[in-house]
Parts: sequence; C-alpha cells; structure tokens
Amino acid sequence: MRSVYVETTVVSYLTAKPSRDIVVTAHQQVTREWWEKARQRFDLYTSAVVLDEISEGDPEAAEKRRRIVADMQLLERPPEVEELKAEYSEKLPIPDKAMADCYHLALASWHGMDYLVSWNMKHIVNGDVILAVQEMNSARGIRTPLICTPEELVEDSWSMTP
Repeated sequence: MRSVYVETTVVSYLTAKPSRDIVVTAHQQVTREWWEKARQRFDLYTSAVVLDEISEGDPEAAEKRRRIVADMQLLERPPEVEELKAEYSEKLPIPDKAMADCYHLALASWHGMDYLVSWNMKHIVNGDVILAVQEMNSARGIRTPLICTPEELVEDSWSMTP
C-alpha cells in the first residue's frame, strides 16, 4: 500500500465541531469521507510533531485528536530530518511560529512517504512551497511526496500498486 503522512490540520478537521464557514465545513466533510476509506487504502503515518500540536488546547478535544492518531505509525526524527528542516526554514517563506510545518515537510520527504496530506494551504499545500521543496529535495537526491489535500485522495475508482 502507499504511504501517507497525516499532518495536523487533517486530524483537526476530522475531530472539530462543524464549522459555520461553508468552505471549512466542506473540507471537514471531505476529510471524514477520505478518512473512512484511507485506513484501508493507505499505510498512515504521523510524527511526534503532530502529537505535540494536537495535544494543545482543550484537553477533551486534544484527547479526541490523540485517539485518531493512536494506531498510526510514528516517523522518527533523526539528524538528517533536522538538517532538512533547517534548510527548509532558511529557504522557505515560513515564519518562525510555523516551524512545525518545515518539520512536516522534512519528515514526509526524508522518510520517503508517497503522500503528505494537509489542509495547510499557506505553508504546505502551496504551489510555491511545493516547487521549492522539490528543488531542494532533488539537489539532495530525495524524492518529494505528493503534497495534497485529502480531497485529492478521496476517489478510489482505480488502484495502482507501487
């Protein structure tokens, strides 16, 4: 099966109360539809970075988020990931307060994930960021995962084995 790194926003959309914002509500629904099929279609991975982020805020909501990722495999953060994250933080237009986003990109890339799913359109699922990550990874000989939203992985009308 193909591998998917599940970033924090996906977990948050899965567990959040329905939004009043029509776009966010649609993203939440698509995420739930994807989630129902994803567990059978993909090998799901996450990281300690995601665990840290989803543990913030309301304790009850945080526990709900932690239950979502409980069965996922955790990617380790070896020194090579730290180096890649440092390069991303230096060259990508990602502010210091969003450094976790550099970690998500570095973890998914270094570990050779097939996909990185996220709803973070500002720092992750962003054409300029994706192109820059592809160029940096190519220079290092690292394959870049397909960085996309859950919506892009909802359909399962065809299947391709790796």
